[in-house]
Amino acid sequence: MHFSASWYVSAINILINVLLLAGFKYYNFFVDSFVEAFRLFGKEFDIHTMKVILPVGISFYTFQALSYSIDVYRRKLQPATNLISFLAYVSFFPQLVAGPIERATNLLPQFYRKRTFDSDKAVDGMRQILWGLFKKMVVADTCAIYANQVFDGVGYQSGSALLLGALFFAFQIYGDFSGYSDIAIGTARLFGFSLMRNFNYPYFSRDIAEFWRRWHISLSTWFRDYVYIPMGGSRSNLLFNIRNTLTVFVVSGFWHGANWTFLAWGSYHGLLFLPLLLLKKNRRFTNIVAENRLLPSVKELIQMLSTFFLVLLGWIFFRSKNIDAAVRYLKAMFTCSLFEIPDLFYLSTKCMLFILFMLTVEWVQRFESHGLVLHKIKSRVWRWSVYLFLLMAIFLFGGGEETFIYFQF
Repeated sequence: MHFSASWYVSAINILINVLLLAGFKYYNFFVDSFVEAFRLFGKEFDIHTMKVILPVGISFYTFQALSYSIDVYRRKLQPATNLISFLAYVSFFPQLVAGPIERATNLLPQFYRKRTFDSDKAVDGMRQILWGLFKKMVVADTCAIYANQVFDGVGYQSGSALLLGALFFAFQIYGDFSGYSDIAIGTARLFGFSLMRNFNYPYFSRDIAEFWRRWHISLSTWFRDYVYIPMGGSRSNLLFNIRNTLTVFVVSGFWHGANWTFLAWGSYHGLLFLPLLLLKKNRRFTNIVAENRLLPSVKELIQMLSTFFLVLLGWIFFRSKNIDAAVRYLKAMFTCSLFEIPDLFYLSTKCMLFILFMLTVEWVQRFESHGLVLHKIKSRVWRWSVYLFLLMAIFLFGGGEETFIYFQF
C-alpha cells in the first residue's frame, strides 16, 4: 500500500500530539499502578518524586492542534502559511485552558482577516462575560461549598443530604464550565473573533441524546467528526454502530483523566444512550423545549426531570475520588433517609435561590445564545438594572476561591 508524503507528515504530527497528551495526562496513572504493584511485594517508592505536573488545559489545545492536522490532511483546510497566525490559533488565550475546543476551519481563517471594532458585538460580548461571571462566581462557587461538604463526609450524611450534595455538584460543574465558556466566547468577541457555542441549556434536555447535543458541544462534535464518523458512524450495521457509540463515550470519559471514575461516567452515559439508538429515537428532540409556549407540558417536565436525575447520578461517579467512593455514595443515598428533610436544606437556601434564578433566566432565554441577550428590553433603565443586580450579586456573594474544574483536564 502506497502512502503519500502528506499522509506521513499528518500521521507523525498526530502521533506526536497524542503521545504528548498521553505522556502528561496518563503517566501519573501508570506510576500509581506501578507503586501499588510493588507495594504488594513490600517495596516502597516515594511516589511524589516520580510524578509529573500536568500542564493546564493540555487536553483542549492538543485536540485543537489535532483538528488542524486532520483537516489539512482531509483537504478541508489549506496548510497555514503564516506561523504567527498558526501559533495564535493554537494558543488563543480566551479559550486556551478550558475551551471551547475550536476547529481550525472556523478559528484559523479569522486570524487572516482584517477585524474592525464592532460596538454591538463588543457590548454583547461584555453581557456574555457578565453572565458567565455570575454563573461561575455566584452559582458554581456557592454550590461548591455545600457539594464539597457532602462529598467529603459521606458517612455522616443522610440520603436526602447526599441527594442534595449531588444536586449542588450538578449545578457547580454547569455554572463553572458553562460560565468559563461564556467568559471565553465573550472575551473573544471583544477582539472580533467568533467562537463556537459550547453549551445550549443542557439541563432542559428531554433525553440523554439531547443532553449530549447541548452539553460541551465542542467536545461531543469533535468526537463525532474525528472518531465516530471515521469508524463508520451510523452507516455501519447495528453491532458496529453500537461499538462506535460506546467507543466514543468511553474515550470521552478517558479524555477527562486517567481515573476509573471517568471511564465509569463515560460508559454510564453510553449505556443510557444505547436504548435510544436501538429504538432509533436518538434524534427525536431536535427542537427547543416548549417551543411557542412559556411553560413546558407535564410530559415535557417529567422528561426533563427524569433526564436530569439520570445525569445527576452520573455526576456522582465524576466527582468521586474512586469507584468505591461512588458506590458507597449511591448506597448511602438510596436508603430510607432519602425522604428526610436534611439539615443542609436550611443552610443552603441562598444557594438554591441562586440556582432557581439562573434556571429562570435561562429558561426565558432558551431561544438565545446566552442568558443576557437583552435586545427585547428596549428600556435602558431596565437593562442597566439587570447589569447592576448581577454585579452586586457577584460583589456580595462571589467571594469564593474555587478554580475552574476543567482546568485540570
